[in-house]
Amino acid sequence: MGRSTLTAPSSCDTEFMQSPLQSPTAATDPKSVKVNLTTGTGVDIEWADGHVSHYNFVYLRDACPCAMCEEERAQTGRRPGDAPKSAPGTLPMFKPAAKPLSAEAVGKYAIKFAWNDNHDLGIYSWRFLREICPCGECKAVNHQPDLASE
Repeated sequence: MGRSTLTAPSSCDTEFMQSPLQSPTAATDPKSVKVNLTTGTGVDIEWADGHVSHYNFVYLRDACPCAMCEEERAQTGRRPGDAPKSAPGTLPMFKPAAKPLSAEAVGKYAIKFAWNDNHDLGIYSWRFLREICPCGECKAVNHQPDLASE
């Protein structure tokens, strides 16, 4: 049972996302995925290469990879997982913590959440999740500030 690898044309700007047609690597292929909806503690992924990642739900919601959220982050300079900042001088509004109402697999390459703020557009590919892994080891490699543990 061989897998064939298709490469995207060089003009494609989504090559960093794992396509269901691309062969996963040990780093982007999950061995097990546990979505802790009932406890609300987040998502735990054990990767095929032995690495273990934990994502809290607030971090995942702030990292939503949909076009609308990506555009908002690009305009404000936020990285995936960074919390939105209030405009100077505005009063903070109460906002319930992000929590998914449901989670579902998207083929064999991603997971999708329906959030309690009625947002459900983001498709979190395994590759994207590995790239934004909030553990200290991955943050050091990717030169990310430690935001997920705050």
